[in-house]
Amino acid sequence: MSVSVDPDPSARRLRTVPQPPPPAPISLRDRARGALLGLAVGDALGAPAENMKPSQIRERWGRIEGFVSENPAGTDDTEYAIFSGLLLAEHGAGLTVEHVERAWHTWIADRDEGPFRGAGFSERGTLENLRRGLAAPISAQHRHAWSDGLAMRAAPFGVYAAGRPAEAARLVAIDGTVSHDGEGILGGRAVAAGVAAAMVSHSPEAVVQAALSVVPDDSWTARSLHRAVSAARRARRDPEGTQLSMERAVRKAVVIGGYPWTDLAPEAVGLAFGAFAVARGDFRESVLTAVNMGRDADTTAAVAGALAGALRGEGSIPGVWSSAIGPVRGSCLPSMAGRHILDVADELTPPPPDHAGAVA
Repeated sequence: MSVSVDPDPSARRLRTVPQPPPPAPISLRDRARGALLGLAVGDALGAPAENMKPSQIRERWGRIEGFVSENPAGTDDTEYAIFSGLLLAEHGAGLTVEHVERAWHTWIADRDEGPFRGAGFSERGTLENLRRGLAAPISAQHRHAWSDGLAMRAAPFGVYAAGRPAEAARLVAIDGTVSHDGEGILGGRAVAAGVAAAMVSHSPEAVVQAALSVVPDDSWTARSLHRAVSAARRARRDPEGTQLSMERAVRKAVVIGGYPWTDLAPEAVGLAFGAFAVARGDFRESVLTAVNMGRDADTTAAVAGALAGALRGEGSIPGVWSSAIGPVRGSCLPSMAGRHILDVADELTPPPPDHAGAVA
């Protein structure tokens, strides 16, 4: 019996599946600037759509794809992020509730600037209590301690504690003790931890898991975040899905129909992370998804922009958007007028790992 011999045995081997090249490294400085500039861009893009329903947005502008105002500017989200970032740059890991309370008095409450302007209900309630002589944590005992006012200013803590979600969450909770309680604190913790993870990662999933790791599983914040991200993932897998259907899916998973307040921290954080998950961390898609879902659109877009900017870096932000962001006007916090969010990012940027040890 004759036996045939394969002249080229290697021809029958399974060929190696080509692997995509690893993502290009992004410096911590680029990520820090991306996070805080992304916050400011999202804030300015979302400001005109704040408190609107998606149907109202579509009726007025179609789908928002860029700035819809002639002179775009951020709101209290950017100015309070600068406020907290400067405080953090001064005190670092040694930040205390006393430092935060003193800064609220020095930069806001004790200034003779007439009626308080342009900020959310949680800030108004906090200042009323501080001006009555109440101290933290009693200063946070007002009707809006659950608002997203801490989440909107949480990104600087993630920048400072890059790669250390638990530390970012610890520090932002100290900041929030003056103004927030309960779910309001948890919303800030989730955002700060998410940004801290995004500062050292290329994975949107790692960002979501970091946010969930610092809030109780049975909290409203965790449940809202879970629902939003799960809805986003399902919507992305739908072969007939559209941008509008994905936005509707995330919104339906999170928003409490008929509830009048749009600044609920669990809702805003859920919508922001849902937008980030729909976009798989892409900056442009993250912020535009958040903006077009309405509700507290400036805050949800600011948070989504901070997450995506930290993950992808400053270069991921369209130049026409980033170039529109200048020093803040002080329309909400007069003491912050003239400061630029990028200066705060540079102050908070951690030193490179080879100088400071490996980032955890």
